[in-house]
Amino acid sequence: MKLPVLKSASLISAMLLATTACADPNAVDAASQSASPSSSQGATQADQVLQVSDEVDSRLRQVLSQAGIKVQITAIEPSNLPNMYQISLADQPPLHITEDGKYVIQGELQKNPSERVETTAPTRSSSTQAGQPVSPETKSAILANMGALKHMNDKIPFYYTAVPGVIWGATLEGVPFLLSDDAQYITDGEISVIENGQFMGLDEDFEARKNQSVFQTLDEEQLITYPATTAEKAVIYVADDVNCPYCRRLHQQVPMLNEKGVTVNVIGYPIYEQSPEQMRDIWCQGSEDSRRAAFDKAMLQGDMTPAPANCTVDNVTPNRDKAAGLAVMATPAIYREDGVLYQASFESPEFLEFLGVE
Repeated sequence: MKLPVLKSASLISAMLLATTACADPNAVDAASQSASPSSSQGATQADQVLQVSDEVDSRLRQVLSQAGIKVQITAIEPSNLPNMYQISLADQPPLHITEDGKYVIQGELQKNPSERVETTAPTRSSSTQAGQPVSPETKSAILANMGALKHMNDKIPFYYTAVPGVIWGATLEGVPFLLSDDAQYITDGEISVIENGQFMGLDEDFEARKNQSVFQTLDEEQLITYPATTAEKAVIYVADDVNCPYCRRLHQQVPMLNEKGVTVNVIGYPIYEQSPEQMRDIWCQGSEDSRRAAFDKAMLQGDMTPAPANCTVDNVTPNRDKAAGLAVMATPAIYREDGVLYQASFESPEFLEFLGVE
């Protein structure tokens, strides 16, 4: 299996800075500007200590050959991503791979153009932390070095990956990216796994654990919940938009799912231009029952319920921001309680099999 060719590094900054719905026409693509590091910055823990021995070179070539990489490998050298080697390929973006050959990223690295801010280097992560949010100290150090990236702020989610020192992040619009834990190198690639000589796709264990971490951060009082009406057999989280036609079609199945023992937790996740205000109005309803009734009316009849006159709070955006770690690219996004994303049609028999119900 051949890894997909990803976007070139020249597009990474646009991906980091653009929104998926209404891009700010005045936003400056600051990350496209180059910045030269100061010679006085000194050594950091990101300085490479890996050595490309003949043994490592031979083993990585063998692993990639067995996994189906037929493109000529032109060089193997330490990567600017911690604990990884860069595999240069003829006429394709490079690979970055761990010494054991298990974890692979494809994509060009882009040097962070932000002015370097020296911080106390956080303790480098371990693989056992994969899927957990980064420590406050690590997040602070990352954000301190993101000055040129205007859409980077303290709401951006960052998670440890299975590769120590490589951090997974996502914009609030759900666009994932990877970076070194000193924030000096960024790529729009994601981590894939090689097992038994084959590419197995994205690191599913990391994805599930990360998604579970996201669920734990959500404000349960701001979910719209449809409890199972029989013995509970499964719990799902659904990122929904009231104007999404597929979300509405899924919502028609909620009573059937409840009857089969499935509890449905709805995360308000507006992506259409008119949806944020309409969904804030629904989430402003005074009780759980009235909010659920207003949501049903929107999803089943297309009728939006105005907010009570005394409601000025936004009960949608905080959970939507917390859910950015799910990297939702389209709604409805359906997740089991164990963090596994459903990636087929919810109208097929596979959906109930995925949920473990009949």
